[in-house]
Amino acid sequence: MSEQRVAILGAGSWGTAFSIVLADAGNDVTIWGRREEVCAAINEQHENADYLPGVELPRTVTATHDPEKAMADADVVVLAVPSQSLRENLTEWAPYLPDRAVMVSLMKGVELGTLSRMSEVIGEVTGAGPERIAVISGPNLAREIARREPAASVVACADEDVARMLQARCHAPAFRPYTSVDVLGCELGGAYKNVVGLAVGMAVGLGFGDNTTASVITRGLAETARLGMHLGANPMTLMGLAGLGDLVATCSSPLSRNRSFGEKLGRGMTTEEIYASTRQVAEGAKSCVSLMQLAERHGVDAPIAQHVDDVVAGRMTANEMMDSFIARETKAETD
Repeated sequence: MSEQRVAILGAGSWGTAFSIVLADAGNDVTIWGRREEVCAAINEQHENADYLPGVELPRTVTATHDPEKAMADADVVVLAVPSQSLRENLTEWAPYLPDRAVMVSLMKGVELGTLSRMSEVIGEVTGAGPERIAVISGPNLAREIARREPAASVVACADEDVARMLQARCHAPAFRPYTSVDVLGCELGGAYKNVVGLAVGMAVGLGFGDNTTASVITRGLAETARLGMHLGANPMTLMGLAGLGDLVATCSSPLSRNRSFGEKLGRGMTTEEIYASTRQVAEGAKSCVSLMQLAERHGVDAPIAQHVDDVVAGRMTANEMMDSFIARETKAETD
């Protein structure tokens, strides 16, 4: 088994952008893609025009529609599919996983129904122990990563040696990874920032300015920390790249799919109309209900997740959401 063979399962914008990071760090990368025409374009034109048009991929990045071929001899398998399709896809792929391969989640969501984080889904489906499951999370907008703009992220695994191995494997000239053992905190920060990004996008779509968006971002961070600390996350994780860093990038950039989705809701589009207008997935639109239910299960107040779910489901307008935030009972900031 080659020490530098990585499979990426998912040919969307983030999976493709991360293939550039891995190739720049010295790995041979094979991407699995659902559509054969996307794989052919990556192999022949060295471009994924559907998701990252105009970005040339390194020659050490290839693609295939065959999951068994993609994972052959890989010692690292990166999972980069939409969160809600992970269980189904991974059940199909599990027979082809190399026995000792480390699985790395790039996904930022919480599964509907089970309320499981992606690392938990990976463990349940594959039977792998926590030493073979890692997550990468941080302020990593795919197009900026693909353009090799300087960025940092967190590689989290319960086994610190595995986290350091992965750190070395993705430390590229424009990408600086830090290690952590707080998988829970990294995943929760990554999932929750998408929901807050939707709320910020709605504020922008309604025409509100920086005071409003800064208030939503700050209270979103407080909500994330409240649930995260209750579940056992390290609060410093939520103050770091996988928490505050990812939150700022998602809420401030027009490149963010979740913020853009929220802006369209703020301008009056329905969820169904937005889904029909794009093939890109805004994870927060799915995970908001899961995070709300997770908070309810543990008795944690989560007004942003609750209100965003109401807007996404059509039970409330974005303007009603903002009015409701202001009308909530007043309290001390640290309550």
